[in-house]
Amino acid sequence: MNKPFHEFIPRLGLLDATMIVAGSMIGSGIFIVPAEITRSVGGAGWMLGMWLLAGLITVIAAVSYGELAAMFPRAGGQYVYLREAYNPLVGFLYGWSFFAVIQTGTIAAVGVAFAKFTAYLVPAFSDTNVLFRLGFVNVSAAQLVSIGVITLLTYINSRGVKHGAALQTFLTIIKLVSLFGLISCGFIWGARADIWNANWQNAWNLSSLTLSGGALSSSSLSGLAAFGAIAIAMKGTLFSSDSWHSITSIAGEVKQPQRNIGLSLVLGTLIVTVIYVLTNIMFLAVVPLKDIAFAPSDRVGVVAADYIFGNSGTVIIAVMVMISTFGCNNGLILSGARVYYIMAKDGLFFRQAGTLNKNEVPGYSLWTQCIWASILCLTGEYNNLLALVIFGVLIFYVLTILGIYRLRQRRPDLPRPYKTPGYPFLPAIYVVTALALAVLLLIFETRYTLPGLGVILAGIPVYYVIVRR
Repeated sequence: MNKPFHEFIPRLGLLDATMIVAGSMIGSGIFIVPAEITRSVGGAGWMLGMWLLAGLITVIAAVSYGELAAMFPRAGGQYVYLREAYNPLVGFLYGWSFFAVIQTGTIAAVGVAFAKFTAYLVPAFSDTNVLFRLGFVNVSAAQLVSIGVITLLTYINSRGVKHGAALQTFLTIIKLVSLFGLISCGFIWGARADIWNANWQNAWNLSSLTLSGGALSSSSLSGLAAFGAIAIAMKGTLFSSDSWHSITSIAGEVKQPQRNIGLSLVLGTLIVTVIYVLTNIMFLAVVPLKDIAFAPSDRVGVVAADYIFGNSGTVIIAVMVMISTFGCNNGLILSGARVYYIMAKDGLFFRQAGTLNKNEVPGYSLWTQCIWASILCLTGEYNNLLALVIFGVLIFYVLTILGIYRLRQRRPDLPRPYKTPGYPFLPAIYVVTALALAVLLLIFETRYTLPGLGVILAGIPVYYVIVRR
């Protein structure tokens, strides 16, 4: 039964906020996407460069968002920033896309990844184990595992923000310790000079890798094809670094939000960037390039653990990924519902979504998100969901960063306890880079980016129907 709560109560400190940022970022991507990146760009230098570039622009975006978070320290995050910088339509298009694809698609993709590694330990949970047919969809055990995890985490978060945040902090600390442990073990026990030297022989030869008859071959890339390969590689690195802004959606529940939101964004993104770069350096020191690029089912983490620990390594890495994806989805589920809550308050989402339950959290929003993410689990594979999500993410990131310039011109009177360092040049670097990637993905990943663009544009008539009513 809903109670008439009107405001969120600040309960989360800096540690909780930082763990939500880092925990929402670290999922399964670091263990999976290095394979596609290596196939796309070939050389070890290019592969590592993609992670460094993704980390750099993510940190730039995070320090830029700090200004917006300090100006609007309340729930809603990016939806509020776009609404205030532009107009309610732009805010709605983000919220619409956020619910339809961006947040729920990410939750579904991470749920699918959790199931994939669960199946490594329990083969009965494999996606090849089809249990029944639902209309045009074959429902597998893996899909039911994904849905089950999403439902469980939704229930936990419906019990109160402290429950969700405490679980997030606990799981993120375990993830960080485990990853640092894996990196250390890799360098101490798994690193080999011959593998490292071989991987760096043609490190800066931008090429597409293929495997034929067990032999690795490469095709040099140039011109537009080279930019396309970089864009496809960056799709994976950016998705692995995404959701760093989750804390802004729950700003109304953070103590001293003007200070702690911006600080947690910077700390969280820096921590994850360092971990991701070190992990990939470890992969290159332990695993031959061919085995990185063509790891079975792209499970590079499993292959690396096998090189480091032997047969027992596969079990270790599978458990690590399960913990990692479980914690990642907890952060996504926790933060996403607050956006729909604020939209409902503006009259742009289901009215019931604008109420808080007896535990002072938006229960209706949480369960609506759960249902739609579960449906996406039935309809999409991990890589397909990834490509569908990242295009829309880039478009709205660019609009949000541009909103900083717009707000400084149109509303210079607003208090700005924190200002973006390096303004106006640093945010411009992000805008140019993200726009270039979005255009390249639109060219080379048309199968997925066009539907993503279609989802965004479909929100325009929906907005006017809602407003008219």
